[in-house]
Amino acid sequence: MTEKQLAKLKEKEEKARLKLEKEIARTKEMMAFEEKYASYGVVCGIDEAGRGPLAGPVVAAACILPDHLILYLNDSKKLSAKKRDELYEVILKEAASYGIGMASPARIDEIGILNATYEAMREAVGKLTPVPDVCLNDAVRIPDLPMRQIPIVHGDALSCSIAAASILAKVTRDRMMLEYDEMFPQYGFASHKGYGTAAHKEALKTYGPCSIHRKQFVETFLSK
Repeated sequence: MTEKQLAKLKEKEEKARLKLEKEIARTKEMMAFEEKYASYGVVCGIDEAGRGPLAGPVVAAACILPDHLILYLNDSKKLSAKKRDELYEVILKEAASYGIGMASPARIDEIGILNATYEAMREAVGKLTPVPDVCLNDAVRIPDLPMRQIPIVHGDALSCSIAAASILAKVTRDRMMLEYDEMFPQYGFASHKGYGTAAHKEALKTYGPCSIHRKQFVETFLSK
């Protein structure tokens, strides 16, 4: 290896080291809420995916992080699909505990999206072992949960455990919508995941809603 090649290699290694140090520092900053409430006991993060779409379930996740850092956690919307998938597998493998809950389109029509979201969140928390003492929530307070709750605005970008929950919820729901796309290819669920895009609106006008559409959402959307 020439001196020039060696210098480039060292420069590349130094950039990688600095990048890693920056990520470790960012992740430690995102652990501030977990550290703040650790004295109360076990801390979990809670988030959801799919409150706004016209079709598919709303999915919630709850996550208790391990003792070590999981790097690159962030609001799932700020991550690429590839990075979300990678972190999803890491979280499943390394989390101290996690739970997934969901409410179907029919349930959303029955009790409304907000109550359905709370129901999915309670289901997710109920699957955690051990039972958490503190729930860090992305901006909401969930009714009928007995433990301490800490609503954090933009929590999925500020708390590692909420970020982990947001990734679990998002990837779980997106994968479900890919399966629904195979069942109902005329709607294009693979591309828009059930959200109200122009293409989705045209498909609804042509084919009408299918069994996974939220009837009240669709009626309101088409009436605009």
